Amino acid sequence: MSIASVEAQKQLDRIVALGYPDVADMSAAAFRSLARPLIEALEGADLGSNILLVPTRELVSPESLIARTSINRMAGFTTMPPRDIASFLPQDGFEPPEGPFYLVIEPHTGTCYINREPDVARKLIDSDERLPLTLEEGLAIATQHPEWLLEKNGFNLLGSRSADGRVPSIWMSQNAPRLGAVWPNSRHTWLGNAYCMARRGISLFL
Repeated sequence: MSIASVEAQKQLDRIVALGYPDVADMSAAAFRSLARPLIEALEGADLGSNILLVPTRELVSPESLIARTSINRMAGFTTMPPRDIASFLPQDGFEPPEGPFYLVIEPHTGTCYINREPDVARKLIDSDERLPLTLEEGLAIATQHPEWLLEKNGFNLLGSRSADGRVPSIWMSQNAPRLGAVWPNSRHTWLGNAYCMARRGISLFL
């Protein structure tokens, strides 16, 4: 097994333990079987461990996922209603690859873009040839690496946006991960703008 396949399997085990199959309304075995082709394809890939295994919203809707994150036994939370969360959709060019699961390569909380307005940060990320993360990808960071919120920074997720222009964000509040939103012309000293280097679905490994 490669480093990447071991890491992806570990991340799959974590979200199964957190009840993602229940959110998807299927058994744990059926849920695991959907990820198996991608994980097996990684056995021949040299991607390292800095990856995220991300379930698409068609498999797992994002509305309840922040509550399944935690730091020091403090569960994540949001004050936004489920309809609000569901309204944050991937922007053109940042749609997930086909398949129930895909990979994010080299995710980062965007420390170098901290305290930048989302619209400004988006231009900087584009010029640096990086890709802004979506809501689902940010939730994957908070799930797999909640310590990043303490060790690095909270972050905006510029790859998703609601119809009214807001951008989803995840940061520490009341000692727990919090999902909220910011306006595209606002800046916050505690928020970076998260990015990755690539997204890969199963088709790119076949």
